Amino acid sequence: MSRFVYQKTKDYGTAWRILRLPSLTDQIFIKAQRIRSLQENEVRKVDEDETSEFIGIINYCIMALVQIDKGIASQPDLNYEEAVKLYDEKITLTKKLMEDKNHDYGEAWRDMRVSSLTDLILQKLLRVKQIEDNKGKTLVSEGIDANYQDMINYAVFALIHLGKAD
Repeated sequence: MSRFVYQKTKDYGTAWRILRLPSLTDQIFIKAQRIRSLQENEVRKVDEDETSEFIGIINYCIMALVQIDKGIASQPDLNYEEAVKLYDEKITLTKKLMEDKNHDYGEAWRDMRVSSLTDLILQKLLRVKQIEDNKGKTLVSEGIDANYQDMINYAVFALIHLGKAD
C-alpha cells in the first residue's frame, strides 16, 4: 500500500496540500459511498472492486492528518522526501493507536463484516462533517484527527478481510 502512495506522490507531487479539510472529508465520503454502492448493487459499470477505494480512504485520511498539523498551503510546498516522511509518521502513529485499541477490544474487528466496517467509516464521516460545521469544536467527543485515524484503521481491517493488505 505504501508503495502505491509513493508512486502517486512521484506522479502528482503534493498538489493535495491546497485542499481544505472539508474537501478531503468529501473525497473520503465519495470513496466510502462508492464502496457501499459496490456492496449493495449487483451491476457494476466500472470493473473495479472495493480495494482501491479503501486504499483511497487511507490516503485521504493521512492527507487530512497532515493538513491538521501543517495547515493548508496555497501551493504545493512539500518535496517528495518530506511528504513520504510525514506519511510514514502518520501511519506509524495510527498503527500504534490501532494496536492499542485492538488489544483493548480483543480483535473484535476480525468477526465483523466488511460492510459493517464501511458503515462505520460513513458514520465517522458524518461525525467529522458535523465537527467541521461546528468549526472544529466538540464538547465531549474526540476531535477530527481521532476520527480520521479510526477510518484509516477500519479501512485497513477491511483490506485484511478482503485479503488485500500488505
